[in-house]
Amino acid sequence: MPGWKTVTNPKRGIAFDVPVDWAVKSSGWVTYVAENGDPEETPLVGFAAPAILKEKWCRSDDDGNGTQDDTPLASVGSRAEPDARDTAEAARENARLWVYGSYAQPAKEKVATGAAKPFTTKSGITGSVATATSTGVDGTGRCAYDGKATAFAFENPAGETLSWTFVGVRGVDDEVPEPTVLKILGTVRLVDGAP
Repeated sequence: MPGWKTVTNPKRGIAFDVPVDWAVKSSGWVTYVAENGDPEETPLVGFAAPAILKEKWCRSDDDGNGTQDDTPLASVGSRAEPDARDTAEAARENARLWVYGSYAQPAKEKVATGAAKPFTTKSGITGSVATATSTGVDGTGRCAYDGKATAFAFENPAGETLSWTFVGVRGVDDEVPEPTVLKILGTVRLVDGAP
């Protein structure tokens, strides 16, 4: 995409482009969400080599543990899906878990996940795309907002299922618009991975 920045996950052989105001993190950077209060911080879902928009968009100590947590406006990354039965399941689960983990906890019923649909990127990768949204998140914290996620899962030439996911705040003035999300998704392509 002319004028955009390229994000690469060499371990998974995935690249995509983001607008210039996004911060591209190193390929070893991992972002994830865990169940609130889980002492082990076991990831519900995560992705690597992300790009983040407005990393310190909202800052608060919503869980009262004495540490200020930053809520980004949006982030996007990619990962492998070794446990997925198929691309449709991988896309739906990714979208659902990101919205639940980032915005709706502990209210699973506030997350709506759409059906997976076929999608083809500009480079010709075919797979499944699904979206999830939360509605009515009424957390007491200063950074309690509804969120949305779009996940695209596909198989690489080796038959491994991989995924790309966008996750962001919704219902705010600077929400990332859907056409931008789809434009980023459209740039997803396979690149030569790490040796």
